[in-house]
Amino acid sequence: MAGKLFVVSGPSGAGKGTLLAQVVPQTNSLRVAISATTRQPREGEREGVDYHFLSDDKFDELIATNGLLEWAFVHGARYGTLRSEVQALMKAGEHVILEIDPQGARQIKSSYPDAIMIFIEPPSLEVLSQRLHGRGTDSAAAIELRLANAAEEMARATEYNKVIVNDDLSTAVDELKSYIEQHCGNQPESNNYSAAV
Repeated sequence: MAGKLFVVSGPSGAGKGTLLAQVVPQTNSLRVAISATTRQPREGEREGVDYHFLSDDKFDELIATNGLLEWAFVHGARYGTLRSEVQALMKAGEHVILEIDPQGARQIKSSYPDAIMIFIEPPSLEVLSQRLHGRGTDSAAAIELRLANAAEEMARATEYNKVIVNDDLSTAVDELKSYIEQHCGNQPESNNYSAAV
């Protein structure tokens, strides 16, 4: 039986990667599909682990050959999901989880209507601003762009099956893990984790 597709999305700095870093090792039946990007690696990032770092020419080739399940131009670089990687994992019966921006999430939903969409939301834009400044990885102009995008993205959170507010990390981890496990068939449905509408 084919695996299920989960999409975890939300504004930059909402904590998607931090949550998944804790949830995925606790969920045996879940595989992360690694995104491709044309941006340069940040300090400590590794090819094939954090991202597939591609040249603009290679990214163009993938677009032209329908090799990307979704892609978007975000914060000055292109990001996408390799179609071959996701399809191979799902065909093998693996449940796949994608960590992508909201632009890409909308593309996934249109081509995979059964995808389980999860939105990670910061407690407020003020908290998000503090997190982005605290990361120290972006310029002031880049942070302003990310915050402007975040306000628009958060306004569309109701399009997702589930919204998780990442206020307390431990609570958000538990909520995300339980919601995923429900859909993987690892625990019974619970009203405590009903889908947002």
